[in-house]
Amino acid sequence: MQAKKRYILVIICCAFLGYCYFGGYRLKWLQTVFHIRVRRNPDTLPCYHQRHYQYADPEAAHAGADEVPDDELYASPPGLYEPRYHRVEGSPNVRTPDGGGGGANLPVKSCRMETCFDFDKCPDRSNFLVYVYPPEPLNSLGAPPPISQNYQKIISAVQESRYHTTDPERACLFVLGIDTLDRDALSEDFVRNVPSRLQRLPHWNNGRNHIIFNLYSGTWPDYNENGLGFDTGQAILAKASMSVQSHRPGFDVSIPLFHKQFPLRGGNTGFVVSNNFPANKKYLLAFKGKRYVHGIGSETRNSLFHLHNARDLVLVTTCKHGKSWRELQDARCDEDNREYDRYDYETLLQNSTFCLVPRGRRLGSFRFLEALQAGCIPVLLSNSWVLPFQSKIDWKQAAIWADERLLLQVPDIVRSISASRILALRQQTQVLWERYFSSIEKIVFTTFEIIRERLPDYPHRNGLTWNTSPGALLTIPTFSDTPRRFPFLLDTLGYAPGLNYTAVIFVQIGTQLTPNTALYKLVKSITKSQFVDKILILWASDRAVPARKRWPSTGHIPMHIISGSTTEDRPSISQRFYPHEHIETDAVLSLDEDAILNTDELDFAYEVWRDFPDRIVGYPARAHFWDDSKNAWGYTSKWTNYYSIVLTGAAFYHRYYNYLYTNWLSYLLLKTVQQSSNCEDILMNLLVSHVTRKPPIKVTQRKGYKDREGGRSPWNDPDHFIQRQSCLNTFAAVFGYMPLLRSNLRLDPVLYRDSVSNLRKKYRQIELVGS
Repeated sequence: MQAKKRYILVIICCAFLGYCYFGGYRLKWLQTVFHIRVRRNPDTLPCYHQRHYQYADPEAAHAGADEVPDDELYASPPGLYEPRYHRVEGSPNVRTPDGGGGGANLPVKSCRMETCFDFDKCPDRSNFLVYVYPPEPLNSLGAPPPISQNYQKIISAVQESRYHTTDPERACLFVLGIDTLDRDALSEDFVRNVPSRLQRLPHWNNGRNHIIFNLYSGTWPDYNENGLGFDTGQAILAKASMSVQSHRPGFDVSIPLFHKQFPLRGGNTGFVVSNNFPANKKYLLAFKGKRYVHGIGSETRNSLFHLHNARDLVLVTTCKHGKSWRELQDARCDEDNREYDRYDYETLLQNSTFCLVPRGRRLGSFRFLEALQAGCIPVLLSNSWVLPFQSKIDWKQAAIWADERLLLQVPDIVRSISASRILALRQQTQVLWERYFSSIEKIVFTTFEIIRERLPDYPHRNGLTWNTSPGALLTIPTFSDTPRRFPFLLDTLGYAPGLNYTAVIFVQIGTQLTPNTALYKLVKSITKSQFVDKILILWASDRAVPARKRWPSTGHIPMHIISGSTTEDRPSISQRFYPHEHIETDAVLSLDEDAILNTDELDFAYEVWRDFPDRIVGYPARAHFWDDSKNAWGYTSKWTNYYSIVLTGAAFYHRYYNYLYTNWLSYLLLKTVQQSSNCEDILMNLLVSHVTRKPPIKVTQRKGYKDREGGRSPWNDPDHFIQRQSCLNTFAAVFGYMPLLRSNLRLDPVLYRDSVSNLRKKYRQIELVGS
């Protein structure tokens, strides 16, 4: 009898296991079918889409089943992993996330670059031109059309850039002269009659090839995301607080929300000055801001008091804002206000590891950029928000996602993050802030570059380029199709710079060439170098070029003489930094005609440069300083215990900087150099320091070394220094900040000036000559 019971028990257990086994597959199959249906018809889901946890952008979420690695994902051209559907097909009224009907205010949801953008207007892929409509005529009262301070900054950024063209026939993209940033009808910056103004634009064409910038849409009480008040047609939206329901992947661009005092260019650097490990901050998670007792966005912020413990979690809110806050206040308002006043916002930013970034009335928040700048890792609490530039930026490296519906899990999420990942996240916040978000100019230029990469035949920068310093804005893909040709990526990729160097001698005075002149001796010293590839003579003097027989013999080293000419596009003094086709090596040795260097000095400086290929490495150094009496930057050649400039009269640098100097720098900077016939070396130093955020490197200088500013020459007079000081201040104004960085480092050869036999030293001539 007991045996039967055992058999029955075994049979029941086997049946149960079989049911679980086969039933489990059935459940998985149902889950897969449901997932497919959701992907094909996402509008059946509620407005809170949790597609941010696994992927940096919504396009990547649809490729999750294929397990695409991050590197390959970001290396792929835009559109490869974009959704294979359009949520709306030809529907004039679309239900929006906040429940409002879109009507005529909604953009065309089926728009793609292939259907709503005319590529024929962009025939020159290397020259992406943008036209800005001129201001509208004065009204009947003689008043100019209204325009906000921020929109004027956007227009100024475009008009003062290389993107700008005054010819609409050459333009690839059009920027409105009508302020569309604030479409809240209750705002003082709200511009009326936009639909009729758009129709009067001569090139509107239903918005094709136009871009519309917008920070605020909708108004009280629902703040309809699509409530712009006009039909955008086929225009590209560069919009803040954009949701996944309204965003058109591969067409629209999500931008950050920034305040009215945001700088036009330059901007403040990040607040992280040291990378302490582990980051011992006073607070783990912090937030200080408004909460809303009524209307959209209230639920999330009204629940934050549950997380506040006044120890490592500080999340304080106030309802004391707005005109009718007393009529709408709830029972907790007084207590919240008292707790709110206990903490200073800037102190919380500086002393918190994580900063909560909850949604407000709209999905975006000012706190997002404020947290990035402070190096406080953003914890995003805004479901369905399309993060700024997230089609290119991998936000997994700089931010943490949380779910508004699972608010109480936030403390556990941030406590579970390791110290090493916290360090990496904080470092990435500074990279992204400085390269893409610290000024309106960078935000606008990043938007343009994202659109530019969507053009056919234009080379694409991969995820590594976009998400590492110096970023995509300073990495011009037309220079090279391989990352190993960019100096700042060599160390990251584990590559070494190419062998040998090209010597470029800039001749501006052109004294008579004899065996005793400095130019003659300089060419002989270069010829003896074991690393030289070729010699390039840039003759910018009014005197005739000496006959070839008067030059010293260079043996197997080829020497090319290029006679310069002054043109508007290439100022004569900037010819030394032109990317000449003869320069094929990574290393460029820039020399003045009167530089006195021997072969050992050249070879040693080249060996140092190979270890620092992203910097300028050379001999003569100068310094900048802040002059309080004049409230301006000063320039000095005096011997100090620091330097910030290495003159290009005797220096090595990477040839990519020639390409940047010619094709990236503002025309205003180049015009300053052209008009002064001076300061090109200072400008090159500012450029390299701007790209690398590092100072140049000075190598051992002989006691008898002379350069242009050290003896009798046209460059050694008071007016020369005054002019260079003026240039320095002009350059800093155009950059928006001072890129130069100070250094106390000098690199000497091994055993330099040691009391040992000179035969034991590799670079013997450095000490023998001129000592």
